Amino acid sequence: MNILFIMYDQLRFDYLSCAGHPHLKTPHFDRVAAMGVRFTNSYVQSPICGASRMCFYTGRYASSHGAQWNGFPLRVGEQTLGDHLRKVGMDCWLLGKTHMKADAEGMERLGLAPDSTIGARQAECGFDAWARDDGLWAYGPDGYYDEKRSPYNEYLKSKGYDGENPWADYANAGVTDEQIASGWMFRNADQPANIREQDSETPWLTTQTIEFMEQTKGTWCAHVSFIKPHWPYIVPAPYHNMFGPEHVPPALRDEIELENPHPVYGAYQGNKIASAFQREEVRDKVIPAYMGLIKQCDDQLGRLLDHLEETDTLKNTMIVLTSDHGDYLGDHWLGEKDLFHEQSVKVPLIIFDPRESADAARGTVCDALVESIDLAATFVDAAGGKVPDHIIEGRSLMPWIRGETPEWREFVISEYDYSATPQCVKLGLEPRDARLFMVFDGRYKMMHAEGGMRPMLFDLEKDPDEFHDLAKGDAHQAEIDRLYAMLAQWGRRMSQRVTKSEDDIKAMRGGSLGRGVLPFLYDGSEVDEKYTAKYRGPARQKYGEGTES
Repeated sequence: MNILFIMYDQLRFDYLSCAGHPHLKTPHFDRVAAMGVRFTNSYVQSPICGASRMCFYTGRYASSHGAQWNGFPLRVGEQTLGDHLRKVGMDCWLLGKTHMKADAEGMERLGLAPDSTIGARQAECGFDAWARDDGLWAYGPDGYYDEKRSPYNEYLKSKGYDGENPWADYANAGVTDEQIASGWMFRNADQPANIREQDSETPWLTTQTIEFMEQTKGTWCAHVSFIKPHWPYIVPAPYHNMFGPEHVPPALRDEIELENPHPVYGAYQGNKIASAFQREEVRDKVIPAYMGLIKQCDDQLGRLLDHLEETDTLKNTMIVLTSDHGDYLGDHWLGEKDLFHEQSVKVPLIIFDPRESADAARGTVCDALVESIDLAATFVDAAGGKVPDHIIEGRSLMPWIRGETPEWREFVISEYDYSATPQCVKLGLEPRDARLFMVFDGRYKMMHAEGGMRPMLFDLEKDPDEFHDLAKGDAHQAEIDRLYAMLAQWGRRMSQRVTKSEDDIKAMRGGSLGRGVLPFLYDGSEVDEKYTAKYRGPARQKYGEGTES
């Protein structure tokens, strides 16, 4: 069986029709959900692009792999999906984005050449790259945000789009009064991108994926990682005007959230992106474009599904649809992601397994508490391997996919290191103290902040919108204590003993009597004579005090 592992960047869990969106119809997401299982409580282990993706790719928590912010290198030697799947005979390919930065210093220290097979895999998060393109080719007076090669920009130039950076000038910009209307400016979000729709980013990567499936050999896992619906919020015709302000829901926010907010929350309420999304004219422009981007993603997913059906390969291809985090879009007075409200930390997750063993769960919804790191374990399990649970910290979802009800976790964890942000500076924190932790048991969600600050607490059963921070008072101390105990339990996990499995250690026990060292005996009668044979018999020579040489 092959695995088509599709990730959409910054796709909210509730912006799909199968998840109940009132206006946005996503028939192809719904089509996969009808064939498989839709998980309704799936949480990422960090609500920021790079750190979240490293959790997906390693199957490990952010504090275990250490790459906790965009641009923080994933240390050399950290095992990823590619390492685990190749052991069970499955190739692992990348098409699109990883947001991974290579540990160049570590590679140099170990003498790993970037152009060698192992060096290239270390630099690409363990994947073999079919077409890596991280999709953020912003540039300014000081240069590009991303200095790597852009296959997509090269494609645009081959199609006749001129200039140094057609990604910025065409794919992510419109035209107003004969002038470039950049998608970086929210006021332009309702303009059609100045590009032929078939040349825009999502169709381009879809075509790359179809070409990959047509040409590749053997069994594969293909990580198809779309940049959209991530900003810039601008989409080509006909998607640019499919939705309008009348389809924009009221912002999910309450004035009480502005009253004595947690210091970290307050700092984020005042940042640039939050201030922008607190303006209704921004939401009225951006959210219809965001919906158009998702609609385009759904149509291109339809292309992939049709190709699998037409080539009779759907029957042996597992399909996984998810996102690396959500998007506040003005809810809770915030924009982007970063904190632990549902809009940010909860993601869509739909899994289709074509095998007969999954028939019992087709078209079902599972509300178990799922972590993004579970996918690495799921893929190894689905490929017929044994999950190396001393390395991969997630749990296989295959029992749920088969319609079973396994023993399962009681809580989920997410982490956020904001040490590189202006909010850390604003709060006067040292980098080591700019860390947040979320623990959620399915009802109560707590955020712990390092640096001596109080926690935040929400009761999602009574307050599903997460407006009322119960940690502002002392009436819920028992729940806070209970959740802190869960956080402490998680903090005691075995996370760094990755070179010996439990089975390896068990096999080591008691194996030393017949090899090498024979300690702790009084006269040898305590063990079988065969173990002391090498230590008995006449002395062949005599040396030392009182003996003759």
